[in-house]
Amino acid sequence: MSESPATSVYSRFLPWRRSFEIGFWVALTLVNGIANSITVLIDIRRTGLHFAAWEPALWEWSSGLVFLLIVPIVVLSTRRYPLHWDNWRRRLPAYLLGSVALSVLHVLGMVAVRSVVYRLQGQHYDFGPWPQGLAYEYLKDVRSLASMLLCVEMYRFLLRRWQGEAALLGAPDEGPPVESLERPERFLVRKLGRDFLVAAADIEWLQASGNYVNLRVRGHDYPLRSTMAAIEARLDPAVFVRIHRSYMVNLGCVVSIEPLEAGEARVHLRDGSHVPCSRRYRAALRTAAGEGEAAIAE
Repeated sequence: MSESPATSVYSRFLPWRRSFEIGFWVALTLVNGIANSITVLIDIRRTGLHFAAWEPALWEWSSGLVFLLIVPIVVLSTRRYPLHWDNWRRRLPAYLLGSVALSVLHVLGMVAVRSVVYRLQGQHYDFGPWPQGLAYEYLKDVRSLASMLLCVEMYRFLLRRWQGEAALLGAPDEGPPVESLERPERFLVRKLGRDFLVAAADIEWLQASGNYVNLRVRGHDYPLRSTMAAIEARLDPAVFVRIHRSYMVNLGCVVSIEPLEAGEARVHLRDGSHVPCSRRYRAALRTAAGEGEAAIAE
């Protein structure tokens, strides 16, 4: 399968991906902090309230910086427990409960920062009655968290479209299928409106990621909407071996098995990458590797 222009752009983006993601949230915090500080100060001057110029800046920046620290929690949580059309009714109560917990964390963090700065200025910061204050802040925070979640999911959707998203081949409209649908030999990859076929034998390893399983093919990840258990049942066990709760490998791509402490191991692959092997699956991997065409030196 030749590399499409979209995949080429995605390959060039990968080294900058982490910097872009961090930079996006930092830049968003800076822009919001500056804009909100100015507008709050203008409102204070219009209403004739007596606050020093640094106070509204402290209110907005303390809130923004604590929210910036919450971003990784949102990203990791939604990656582990993604929200989709087929599970939103089941996941929504947990998401709402999580929004309450994050809002409380946000309020405690920003009040702590404000209290310290006010104390350094020889003053006392009064948050006001906590029940009313928490309720007021939650009404604001839930909108901010929803916007944050929307940004994260739109970005993930764009990445999936950019790099390609895999799917199992379905039954043809007419005639018998050319291959077994229970044990697929190929996967359909859609990238920006174009379809490609990826041979199952070209898959180097698989990684579970929420409701998806990422198929690693020639350095690219193609998310497949499935669970690891479901896809494991459909792949050839003589070729693909489970080595971890979240990983499977193609035995033909394994170069060596490096023992680690506590009975775990690190599996080195032909492309130079490595994936973890848990103690539970290590013996099965060694057995499967020994039964292959050539034993893997350990």
